[in-house]
Amino acid sequence: MSGDAPASKRPPRQPRTGTTSTGARKAASKSGRSRAREFAVQALYQYLVGGNDAAAVDAFTRDLAGFHKADSAHYDALLHGCIEGAAQLDALIEPHLDRKLSEVSPIEHAVMWIGAYEFQHCLDVPWRVVINECIELAKEFGGTDGHRWVNGALGNLAPQLRATEVAADRGTPPAPAQDGDQG
Repeated sequence: MSGDAPASKRPPRQPRTGTTSTGARKAASKSGRSRAREFAVQALYQYLVGGNDAAAVDAFTRDLAGFHKADSAHYDALLHGCIEGAAQLDALIEPHLDRKLSEVSPIEHAVMWIGAYEFQHCLDVPWRVVINECIELAKEFGGTDGHRWVNGALGNLAPQLRATEVAADRGTPPAPAQDGDQG
């Protein structure tokens, strides 16, 4: 203990609850799907910012440390599904924004793509989990308040894409179906 402050002068250790001191989730507590989302957001960022093609981004991302712990099938679905469906995902997201999509940070853009994609194609993932996972991604990779913005946009998009599920959770009747609803 040389060099350490006496035990009586040190602040008590905080209990570990699955997050680091910065609030990020600890690696050990992340599921394979959560890891897949993390790698997908990084790959989509490269795609959005660098304009790299999907195959090059995919190959680069698969070589990153820790990729072997990710659910590679979910990563593939997110990366390729978001890139292939980019125009449709943008059309779903844009009405729920308070600015042009071109003014949105590439991280938040990628995170919202992931959320919109999962709402539509990953029906085994509850809508609240989709939003929570996207908030965590925005906190970990995005700007200071980006997570609040992602939460608002996806929270408004959820009733459109998961009308029945959202209504059941909220104890309200589903809203009338609109074009593109999967309720």
